[in-house]
Amino acid sequence: MAEPFLKSIALLPADDGVPRVGYPWSLPAIAPLAGGLPLDPGVTYLIGENGSGKSTLLEAIAVAAGMNPEGGSSSFAFSTRASHSQLARALRLVRGARRPRTDFFLRAESLFNAATYLEELTEDVGEMGAGIVGDPLGPYGGRSLHEQSHGESFLAVMVNRFGPDGLYLLDEPEAALSTQNCLTALRRIHELVEQRSQLIIATHSPIVLAYPRATIYHCSERGLEAIDYEDAEPVRLTRSFLEARERFVAELLRD
Repeated sequence: MAEPFLKSIALLPADDGVPRVGYPWSLPAIAPLAGGLPLDPGVTYLIGENGSGKSTLLEAIAVAAGMNPEGGSSSFAFSTRASHSQLARALRLVRGARRPRTDFFLRAESLFNAATYLEELTEDVGEMGAGIVGDPLGPYGGRSLHEQSHGESFLAVMVNRFGPDGLYLLDEPEAALSTQNCLTALRRIHELVEQRSQLIIATHSPIVLAYPRATIYHCSERGLEAIDYEDAEPVRLTRSFLEARERFVAELLRD
């Protein structure tokens, strides 16, 4: 496997000038970062309940790496609402010897904003004259992301924009994808790893989570814990439900 772009992350010393009270410092998953968190050279997963801090941590890694907090690459210069936490300012990225050829922070919840930014760039190119800057939509398949469904546009980014030697962060991709397309995304993850890319993914999906030999961190009230796929809650709970669906549903709907 290729040398990782990011070897680990850690919190800077508490005297770095960043106030550390309230959110996100109150999240149990943040304090363990003081001791450092190793990242897999291929795929690192962050899982946990809503509010556990996995997306907050993923966003902080993206911002610390120079990417747009609302999604996109390090070259995306747009902002609709400054809602990201101060965690990125206190986060230290331990980088490997390699540097990524490209990067992207893909967020299902804010892909609309990134798509709008790309369309505005396309309009600017049209006003300046064809061929001056090039087609901003070219790396995305040449078609507006707004002209596709949410899931189609999400996959279009993964298939067309993502490429070899890249650093890619995905926040809950299953929110945009059907079950079938979760399988497609898993295949694309494999292709990217084979092309020496590194991915960090926050997910609830047992399908997206299934990439073999990946590192899985569970964010919970106990902090951060490395676990096996079979022990991951999305896997255990989904399996239990499917094996005893009628009992689960009867219990949930009981007066």
